[in-house]
Amino acid sequence: MAQHELDKLDRQILNILQSDATVPLKTLADRLHSSAATCQRRIQQMQQDGVITKQVVMVDPTAVGRSLSVFVLIEMEGQHPERLDAFVRNMRKEADVMSCYEISGDYDYMLLVHARDMADYHRFTRRTLTGDNNVRSFKSQFVMDFAKVETKITL
Repeated sequence: MAQHELDKLDRQILNILQSDATVPLKTLADRLHSSAATCQRRIQQMQQDGVITKQVVMVDPTAVGRSLSVFVLIEMEGQHPERLDAFVRNMRKEADVMSCYEISGDYDYMLLVHARDMADYHRFTRRTLTGDNNVRSFKSQFVMDFAKVETKITL
């Protein structure tokens, strides 16, 4: 996919929507000294171009019963593309997996997992990281505190 050329108005729209995607179009347009139709057109174009991938609400995991958050570093057994693709497909299906990154270095993937408790996390590891899932080893890093959680990319 080609990179979308963002102009000043696009960047301003994205900065506002990344902080609060529920801002009404009229309010957005007023804040940017533009028209609602122009803002709507720009948003739709950025969605079509893949700049805006999703509009979501961020939830505090502990407030919804997910008191255990874990970064999981995964070393794969082999580097066969079909098996790596299968692993990624499986992680996409896992509701407790918030993020799955392919990374460089000693490990192949890093996950962020929000589990209800240690027993729930243990079931997750048994189900997804052992057996015939092409995982050689994994290392769990338990989150002690969320010092900063952000999705915004300031433009």
